[in-house]
Amino acid sequence: MTDWISRLQAVLEPYPWAWTCVAAMALVLAAWAANWLTKRVLLRGVRRLLRATIYRDAENDAAVRMAVIPRLANVVPALVLYAGVDAVPDLPHAFVTVVRALCQAFVVLTVALSIARALDVANREYERRPEARQKPIKGYLQVAKIVVFVVAGISIFATLIGAKFVHVLTGLGAMTAVTMLIFQDTILSFVASVQIGSDGRVRVGDWIEMPGQNADGDVIDIALHTVTVQNWDKTITTIPTKKLITDSFKNWRGMTEAGGRRIKRALYIDQKSVHFLAPEEEQRMRRFRLIEGYWEDKERELGAWNARFGEGADRINTRRLTNLGTFRAYAERYLRNHPAVRQDMTLIVRQLQPGENGIPLEIYCFTNDTRWAIYEGIQSDIFDHLLAIVAEFDLRVFQSSSDAPLTVNLRDGRPHAPDGGEVPLESPSA
Repeated sequence: MTDWISRLQAVLEPYPWAWTCVAAMALVLAAWAANWLTKRVLLRGVRRLLRATIYRDAENDAAVRMAVIPRLANVVPALVLYAGVDAVPDLPHAFVTVVRALCQAFVVLTVALSIARALDVANREYERRPEARQKPIKGYLQVAKIVVFVVAGISIFATLIGAKFVHVLTGLGAMTAVTMLIFQDTILSFVASVQIGSDGRVRVGDWIEMPGQNADGDVIDIALHTVTVQNWDKTITTIPTKKLITDSFKNWRGMTEAGGRRIKRALYIDQKSVHFLAPEEEQRMRRFRLIEGYWEDKERELGAWNARFGEGADRINTRRLTNLGTFRAYAERYLRNHPAVRQDMTLIVRQLQPGENGIPLEIYCFTNDTRWAIYEGIQSDIFDHLLAIVAEFDLRVFQSSSDAPLTVNLRDGRPHAPDGGEVPLESPSA
């Protein structure tokens, strides 16, 4: 091999640039071969070893593939280039210095990214433990990642400018106070933009609601200093980017991604219209096909309860069906059979605490279409039906004005003459 290299060098001796090119190509080929061997041979062996020990299932194997080891494998070709570039003949000293500095910077960045991914895997493994909900460590790991990237950034900067790490760190410490004072808003906005972009808390097209900033609409632009929101009345609100980190807001993206929009509205039932069902009323309400199974279930439940009092017990001691409970069962079954209501999400028809406006009967469910106009149409159709059919259960919806007719007679009560004139009143002395 040495003799072959010597002969090749002798052949190319009249062409110094050609020998330099051959040596550079050989170095690049060696770096590629080192990268191929590392990823094709070494990594496969490590993955098999991990799958045979602590990483046994597919989910953990995916975590290994995305995490530390493949990222660290990229260090190998960089080290080959760093060590071999000085052996390439006739390369300018400045070029060699730049290449070695770039290799050092790449190694530092790769190690920092590997540490960050290792922290992500550590957090993922920790979250599987029962106590993870009470004692999360994600915040501490995020601080550690920030420290790692800051140190890596300073190290890369020092390497590229040819200075020592300690000198750069000292200089940055002296400049930090002045920089923070002059560029305070820009730095805060930049940090907020990075955090927003990394965790995805706000994206263009999201519907956000932030009452403190008079914002309620779609996000149309995310810039360094401001986030622009087009409200539903077509006005434009600009929110400082840092406010999305320091202040609370509501993002409706989860509703859109879930595919269900919540209905949470109550009917207020007049308390005076609630009563036990008489046999004839019960017989009349059995016509509703939606609650056919309700009667059998209630008869078994109430029969078992009332059997403890024996035959001929006073009705005041027994449990009986009410018109409000029957209507509540009808409303729930109506929603269970409604084609526009999500059956795989929470669906409740419940009573809330009675008040001066009656008994709130709340409808809590989710529609299968999140678009505003269609959602409002579905909600209106549901309450149109319930408001119209509530009278069939002998219930009344409460409203502030009385349901009784009010007749006011403002006519004069004196008799009238046949010709239309008024009959004069008799004097007291007549």
